[in-house]
Amino acid sequence: MSATAPTKPVSTNQRVWQLAWPTIISNLLFTTVGFVHIKIVAQLGTTSVAAVTTGHRVFFLVQAILMGVSVAATAMIARSWGAQQIRQAEAVSWASIVISVALAAVLSIPILVAPEAIAGLFGLDQETTELAASFIFWLGLFTVFAAVNMMLGTALRATGDVITPLWFLIFSSTLNVIFAYLLAFGIGPLPQLGVAGVSLGGSFGAALITVAFVIFWWRGNFNLKPAKRLLLDWVTSRQLITIGAPSVLEQGIVQVAFLAFFAILANYGTVAYAAYGIGITLVAFSIVIGFGFGIATATLVGQQLGAGETEQAVLAVARSLRMSLAAMTCLSVLLAWFAEDLARFMIEDEEVVHLTVFFIYMIALAQPLMACEFTLGGALRGAGDTRFPLIATFFGIIVGRLIPALTFMWLEFSVYWIFAVMILDYAIKAALLIHRFRSRKWLNIKIETVA
Repeated sequence: MSATAPTKPVSTNQRVWQLAWPTIISNLLFTTVGFVHIKIVAQLGTTSVAAVTTGHRVFFLVQAILMGVSVAATAMIARSWGAQQIRQAEAVSWASIVISVALAAVLSIPILVAPEAIAGLFGLDQETTELAASFIFWLGLFTVFAAVNMMLGTALRATGDVITPLWFLIFSSTLNVIFAYLLAFGIGPLPQLGVAGVSLGGSFGAALITVAFVIFWWRGNFNLKPAKRLLLDWVTSRQLITIGAPSVLEQGIVQVAFLAFFAILANYGTVAYAAYGIGITLVAFSIVIGFGFGIATATLVGQQLGAGETEQAVLAVARSLRMSLAAMTCLSVLLAWFAEDLARFMIEDEEVVHLTVFFIYMIALAQPLMACEFTLGGALRGAGDTRFPLIATFFGIIVGRLIPALTFMWLEFSVYWIFAVMILDYAIKAALLIHRFRSRKWLNIKIETVA
């Protein structure tokens, strides 16, 4: 592969799509793994579904915190790549991997030491808590592998190479599902581990591919080479931390708020809790479209600003937003139309099916707003403006979701009201991000580089 920076695209729409579609497929694969995990344990009952839902939430919390580093890495690598500072891009990628590995190691400690205490935070019954704890423990054992995979894929995408991470994710997802199924039901000589087997088998399969991913990179097979040095550049590391810290805090707020939201749902019983978990798994197939456009927008914005093309950056955001809105709106209609069929495919419990359908309707209404959040948030982060998305997230998820949900719970409103507050959350975030985009202040963010 060539190690030169990309040239300015002739068609902005085409360039957005070239970057977006492999990322969308990657996110769909990631979502499919979660979907299959739920489908596997659905045969074991509602309790197992609730346990895996809890385990996935803890995994997403760790991933979300690491995402703060990946956001900063995307902004810095894309800008260096756009400015044709290839060695600087390689230095940033190396620093981001080292920092993320250290952070993942620290995050894995409480997961390995006290998985039952973590599962207990969700307020579930004893059986579900124990199953969730076993799922969480095995995830924690492979946290470092997940961090390396995320950061190496992020670095390559920031240079415009979105195909290589996709291939490795295809292999990773395949092994994840195969090993999860084998250990869940004890196929052949393997032990039947149930919920724990899904976590152990899936994580082990993914870790094998991560090792192969690192070997290929270390041997110089990608356009972004490894720096291969023990010492980190202080300016680069400091800039990563400065840009990434607001995103880490933002994701921390999101995940803590989600934990609180899950705890609120747990007060309505296992049925409501399982319905939310299944609903999130189903609508994630549509939501990842927005994530894909967000990552593509962040990459393009960083590269265009690095090349000094301010207006091209603005144009890329506008085009990406239109494409994201169109795609997510169409998919939300399809999800709503087939809501009951999808819910019944996942589980046979009538109460769970009914609540899952209502949840899908609510999230379908919010998806155009989510398209704004993902795309415009990606644009700001790609420019290095990570503080404003933090502000928007705080007001959306705390003021728009958590406080109303707590109020409705105290007033003993039905669970339908709890699901409905999500629309207010996304409306607040979309409004704030649109305002920031139109102000153009995000174009003036400075990022230090070392030539």
